[in-house]
Amino acid sequence: MAFRFLHTADWQIGKPFSNIVGDPGAELRSQRIKTVETIASLAHERQVDAVLVAGDAFDSNSVSDRTIVRTLEALAAFKGQWIFLPGNHDAALAHSVWTRIQAMGPAANVIIADKPEPLDLWSGRAVVLPAPLRRRREALDQTTWFVDAPSGDGACRIGLAHGSVANRLPGAAESSNEIPEDRSETANLCYLALGDWHGALKIAQRTYYSGTPEPDRHKANDAGSVYIVDIPGPRASEIVETVAVGHFRWNKVAVELVDGTCDRAIETLSDLAAGHRHQVVSLSLAGSVSFAERRRLESELRSWEARLHHLEIDDSALVDEPTSDDLDALDKSGFVRAAVERLRAKATNDGDPEAGAARMALRMMYLDHFSKGA
Repeated sequence: MAFRFLHTADWQIGKPFSNIVGDPGAELRSQRIKTVETIASLAHERQVDAVLVAGDAFDSNSVSDRTIVRTLEALAAFKGQWIFLPGNHDAALAHSVWTRIQAMGPAANVIIADKPEPLDLWSGRAVVLPAPLRRRREALDQTTWFVDAPSGDGACRIGLAHGSVANRLPGAAESSNEIPEDRSETANLCYLALGDWHGALKIAQRTYYSGTPEPDRHKANDAGSVYIVDIPGPRASEIVETVAVGHFRWNKVAVELVDGTCDRAIETLSDLAAGHRHQVVSLSLAGSVSFAERRRLESELRSWEARLHHLEIDDSALVDEPTSDDLDALDKSGFVRAAVERLRAKATNDGDPEAGAARMALRMMYLDHFSKGA
């Protein structure tokens, strides 16, 4: 008996994005709910039997009631079963976002899987085995009960869990709430739907992370999608389709400026914007530029800050190398020129502990000179 579902996780509705202030941060927060609307429409269009949300639907248990209500409203387009698993960010505590939702009286098709017990809601075609987290960090494997969990003859057994698969994720990944790498085999699962890792990834046999549907960090880990999963039968191989749903793209790029110009930085930002307008960009600059090019660069970056959704810049490794033309622009003779030459001597002497301060003083003089319309 075939079963089709949509696998998603790590919505983290209510994520503050506190490092991105003003309208850009507010738009990132509201977009997460709009992406849920996209998921609901996709589930309806593809006629799935259920949407499985493998934990961290909410960023914390302290999100506002307004955020909860807007999220529940975003589910409206899909009338089938929504199965929500409490994760580490929204664990099923005695008082949690889930107890608040229950008190609101959610729609009948919104199922909060806050107990480790089988969910058989599809006339025997499938059974979902949830492993809810009841605290942020569980010391014991919460999927152990899957092994002996009952299911009807011919039912597709689908595990739903949130945590780190042992021995499989990169070394820097969190190792809390560990899940055995062979759980799909030991529990005879057709599919193990996971959350916690924010990228789309097949991590082991019949074991998948869907990743966050709306990217939220500068990390190249295939975020921004959901899975449409078809299980043709209890002993058939899964058919998994990745569907992009994310709105914003997060890019972290490093550019070394050469030949004393800022052309490479401008070209890099142009290429990013050409591919997708809604970019959150972290740009690191290194190399050296003249004062004239530094002035041009700062003007260009101000323009790009307005055109991209958000642009953060690290130019701590970018060094000023004033040219003769730069210094001539300040003054060709007299006291100012003498001061400029003394600063230039310091700025070009790598052994001078005041070299950096001298370069900064020269640049400030140069920028001040042009700001006065000289």
